[in-house]
Amino acid sequence: MSEIPAYKNQNLPFEERARDLVSRMTLEEKTTQMLYDAPAIPRLGIPSYNWWNEALHGIARAGTATVFPQAIGMAATFDEDLLFKVADVISTEGRAKYHEYQRHGDHGIYKGLTFWSPNVNIFRDPRWGRGHETYGEDPYLAGKLGAAFVKGIQGNDPKYLKAAACAKHFAVHSGPENERHSFDAVVSKKDLWETYLPAFKECVTEAKVEAVMGAYNRTNGEPCCGSKTLLKDILRDEWGFRGHVTSDCGAIKDFHENHMVTRTAPESAALAVNNGCDLNCGNMYLNLQIAYHEGLVDEEAIDRSVVRLMTTRMKLGMFDAAEDVPYTGIAYEMNGCKEHEDFALEVSKKTLVLLKNKNDILPLDRNKVKSIAVIGPNANSRDVLKGNYFGTPARYVTVLEGLQDSVNTDTRVYYSEGCHLYKDRVENCAQSRDRIAEALTAAEMSDAVIMCLGLDTSMEGEEGDASNADAAGDKKYLDLPVMQQELLEAVHATGKPVILVLLSGSALAVGWADENVDAVIQAWYPGARGGSAVASLLFGEYSPSGKLPVTFYRTTEELPDFHDYSMENRTYKYMKSEALYPFGYGLGYTSFAYGDITLSSTQIKSGESVTCSVKIKNTGKYESDETVQLYLKDVKASVRVPRWQLRGIRKIHLPPGEESKAVFVISPEDMMMIDESGRSILEPGMFEVYIGGSQPDARSMALTGCKVAKAVFEVK
Repeated sequence: MSEIPAYKNQNLPFEERARDLVSRMTLEEKTTQMLYDAPAIPRLGIPSYNWWNEALHGIARAGTATVFPQAIGMAATFDEDLLFKVADVISTEGRAKYHEYQRHGDHGIYKGLTFWSPNVNIFRDPRWGRGHETYGEDPYLAGKLGAAFVKGIQGNDPKYLKAAACAKHFAVHSGPENERHSFDAVVSKKDLWETYLPAFKECVTEAKVEAVMGAYNRTNGEPCCGSKTLLKDILRDEWGFRGHVTSDCGAIKDFHENHMVTRTAPESAALAVNNGCDLNCGNMYLNLQIAYHEGLVDEEAIDRSVVRLMTTRMKLGMFDAAEDVPYTGIAYEMNGCKEHEDFALEVSKKTLVLLKNKNDILPLDRNKVKSIAVIGPNANSRDVLKGNYFGTPARYVTVLEGLQDSVNTDTRVYYSEGCHLYKDRVENCAQSRDRIAEALTAAEMSDAVIMCLGLDTSMEGEEGDASNADAAGDKKYLDLPVMQQELLEAVHATGKPVILVLLSGSALAVGWADENVDAVIQAWYPGARGGSAVASLLFGEYSPSGKLPVTFYRTTEELPDFHDYSMENRTYKYMKSEALYPFGYGLGYTSFAYGDITLSSTQIKSGESVTCSVKIKNTGKYESDETVQLYLKDVKASVRVPRWQLRGIRKIHLPPGEESKAVFVISPEDMMMIDESGRSILEPGMFEVYIGGSQPDARSMALTGCKVAKAVFEVK
């Protein structure tokens, strides 16, 4: 009996097996395995594999799946444990689908186990169209949620990956969409290390993410998918990353066609491989053999990449007996099952943020409200439920349908689209404002009006997906589309109570609504059954607990130039104007009282930690979640530092009248500041600690009516 080859020996380490497998390949075979649609090598028993799959908020683009709220909505939960559970469900469905597709011989795109999620870019500017794919504007929050998502995707088996996550887009990437193929994101070392890299570092060092995707743009002159600084010096040498790197789709072609840093396709392919980009989404690596023969890349560099790729496939169990891989037994029935769908609805409820509730108009009493008008272009839209990178829900529930399902049988629900999402008429042959009269009639006949306005992914999203061709998916302005604002003002003029439900993936400047309507809810893109979640909130079946993961600005004009990647006057950490609705803000139907902060010490030596705790009591009438937020301020830093920054999150759940204690440990790393050269340093000095249900800014405290607890300690 012949000895089995090392690559088939399940007792050997995956990397050793991968090296043996690669040593048996020809140069041509190796280079074909570096393409995202890698062909089979029958003589070695290697099946074809397509690396491209998406799992941003559910398995995407491959048929029926559970569709969770868009990532920015899940960020509003501030809940690491919840993100882990969401990702665990996603990878369960991914496994269920993968094995069934394999059984039918389908190895196509979106059918694999390598998920190009999460997107942990920083949502630095609300005009960026893809910002709703991220976890918001704060690096700490994005890092914690991104790492939790990665862990949920990859599973906890000591040997095999449940699926492979991919942190993207590395790095310094957040628009403009229409220039991303040629844009150079120029950023200081301080902003690079303080803002743009921490979430990636958390995914790599804490969550051990299996893959990283480079960005389209250049960063400080280097194309990200071929950047020595990013891919070699930082990712591999400093952070110790051991997985594989993939390009964004078509990004390597940009090297010579748009960035103009190389002259030919072989030069571009060589630059990427030599700096550690292992997988090409695109076709530029078809030029690797030419690059090899021209002396631009050696076989050792190619081998390194292919070994990394084969190691990932082996970690996923693709070369091992199915009975030895713990995830192969996941049944197809798990995909889109009732348990997952019900969980997704609960997640949707936790994402909704109550921004205004004048005179406690909410919750509505379904026994007193005998007629409701549901008005707006997003009221009965399925598209607005899904966001982008979505799967196919087995069932949709729009806001209109959610309300129709929730009211008493004798309550009348009037519906009017009111206006088009962005055009001046709904019917092409009609006169402008062709649905306003219907909307006014519906409002006049009702006890309360639910206005469903905002955007959808035809107006904000990725270049090529969104239809606003003039901005390629980005927004030029933060205001509601003109017709929607006209509709809102006209309905408000009827004198009926107006509750505004904003469905969008980004912050809108809704100052008029804040001053005039009775209640405002930010519902994001809330998932397949998002309408049920909204209705449940409106009728008080639970207390809303979402918090904003982004700042809502008052005007477009106060924003810096979109092309400017400096953090000066950006996000809650550096902004100079007062926010309309601040980062970390969100109301509920109950109230929480915070006690004084207890510190383990008010004076510590450099390198020591501080433990701080605070008691929180539910002083209202509703059982509710609360997001306890800790912000830290370096009072006398020698360089520019944030006015304060999020450094701790605790989720608690309290019935009325009950009390809990939140405990935080502030580590030396939490106290460090980033100097102008990008170094982390800990200076002696004073630190202020704030713990509460919001930021400690004046606007948040005015909106909530609550002060934030404060304490001070000194580092000697």
